[in-house]
Amino acid sequence: MFQMGASLKDIAERLNLSKTTVSWVLSGQGDAKGISEMTQQRVIQCAQELSYHPNLLARSLNTGVSKTIGLILPSISDSFYAHVANEIEYEAKKEGYSLMIASSNAEIERENAMIRLFRSKKVDGMVIAPTKISDREIVALANDRYPLVLFDRYFPDLNINHVIIDNEKSSSMLVRHLVEKGYRKIALITTNPHLFTMNKRREGYVNTLSDAGIHVDPNLYGEVPYINYKENIKTTLDRIFETVPDVDAFFFATHILAIEAFQYFHDKGIDISKGGIGLASMHSETLFRMVAPYIDIAHFPVKGIGKSTVQVLLGQIKAQEAGQEYVPQEVVVPCLLDLVD
Repeated sequence: MFQMGASLKDIAERLNLSKTTVSWVLSGQGDAKGISEMTQQRVIQCAQELSYHPNLLARSLNTGVSKTIGLILPSISDSFYAHVANEIEYEAKKEGYSLMIASSNAEIERENAMIRLFRSKKVDGMVIAPTKISDREIVALANDRYPLVLFDRYFPDLNINHVIIDNEKSSSMLVRHLVEKGYRKIALITTNPHLFTMNKRREGYVNTLSDAGIHVDPNLYGEVPYINYKENIKTTLDRIFETVPDVDAFFFATHILAIEAFQYFHDKGIDISKGGIGLASMHSETLFRMVAPYIDIAHFPVKGIGKSTVQVLLGQIKAQEAGQEYVPQEVVVPCLLDLVD
């Protein structure tokens, strides 16, 4: 008979076994404890029939291990973060861990609240793509030696595990290719200047133009406020076209801005399908090539980010469980450049 909220005691009473025996079987220790195969099968079958689910919080209080990882993203709707979450979940599952996911909506107070929530849930470690530096919760995690990995964004003044892409190098190579194709008035469309990673992409843009002997025109710098960015980008692009009407290329520091720019170009009757305007973007969406066949792209290595993030986090968890000294790691995963001549 289907039963909700079954406990170890329910299973033990039904099978006339001790709670300890049932617990050993369901925690995978049956063989080590010398429990017969037949008894183990009876316990597992009964647990399925009663729809038994372990109380992870209780287990974590007893053992100090919950076998769960907390993941905090700026936006679950962003395809990049959604794909990374999928890879992290896949890699974690292979190691016997489950994933709890939350979105900060790029709001620092919500991010702090999610960190506190995950700590209360006794997760074994956290993976965070932070909004900006938090003087409270992220620093507190680091000070408490709480297993933690930052990805996509990090803060160089904090000694914390981080997994990032080669931001400055990839940006530089994209801009260099636009220059090699003959573009000279290249606009930068970016957001979140407080993020170290966005600054590195800007530096790649600025340094590459300077090295090519091209004047870095401040009128070609388009900083889009992230809040309501879908509307704000229109104002930014209007201003660039008004002040530099012969702008001939656009470098997008993030794919989400490229998506909105494509809509803007369509609405303004600007044809980007024939390569007349140079385009380059950090990461992409599935339909980028269909909408803008000549766009240059630095694809983010989603699988590499997911795998490296889990490996680094579990490395810290295991080292601390063994009482070993742990040194935070930096992992830089290269982007895959997709350039069109």
